[in-house]
Amino acid sequence: MIVIPAGSFDMGSPANEVGHGVDEGPVHRVTLPSFALSTTEITRSQYAAFVGDTKHDAGTCWAVNESGWVEDRAGRNSGEFVFRKDLAGDSQFDNRPVSCVNWFDAQAYVQWLSKKTGKNYRLPTEAEWEYAARAGTTTARYWGNDVGRNNANCSDCGHKWDGSATPWEGASSSPVGSFQPNAFGLYDMLGNVWEWTEDTYHNNYKGAPTNGSAWVQRTSGNDRSVGRVIRGGSWKYSSEFMRSAYRMGNEEIKRYEYKVGFRLARTLP
Repeated sequence: MIVIPAGSFDMGSPANEVGHGVDEGPVHRVTLPSFALSTTEITRSQYAAFVGDTKHDAGTCWAVNESGWVEDRAGRNSGEFVFRKDLAGDSQFDNRPVSCVNWFDAQAYVQWLSKKTGKNYRLPTEAEWEYAARAGTTTARYWGNDVGRNNANCSDCGHKWDGSATPWEGASSSPVGSFQPNAFGLYDMLGNVWEWTEDTYHNNYKGAPTNGSAWVQRTSGNDRSVGRVIRGGSWKYSSEFMRSAYRMGNEEIKRYEYKVGFRLARTLP
């Protein structure tokens, strides 16, 4: 893990940022204490050790193949969506980020590792995640405003894993640490797989904490909560989703082969 220094930053994006979404505002100042964050996303091998040790039910996974959405390894077609029971997706290797994990799976991993090591791990808050991703920058991405080439793994980022946004046409997750880190030394904060955070999703930042803590609150009406916040974009998504401020709500219970993984945070004494 890497120690992220204490500091303040403007969370969210201005209206003139290319790709800006209304849920990225209002921009607000957040001040955070120092914390630690995983250098990379949790890998398939790390997650497999947890499953092997605890017999955790890896569950079913929304998956695709070249004939459309299918229902299991036998390829039975559900006609709409598909489930496949698999630890982390057949296309992944041990040093690639685990995916096909829901928010509860990530929390179970957190509890297991905390007990095993005697250290109190957790998921990062949304504010911690954005602060760490930016690493002192104010541009749309931690390397600048433009996507450029070979800076991260997304469906149009221009690298050797590049291809259309489907598993059967050459695109895939990449081994963690395959691209240059940001100024804090963190890899794949943008691209590769989306990452779970602790926070519930709200459609704007009105009332959000300004101290870096998680915003965990179920609301109703127009400002409703939709699952948990995921951040960072993924190899299957285009670069428009891959900005430091971009955010999305994802149902806690859903697992996707291509979509969401996680990294760990730890509160420092």
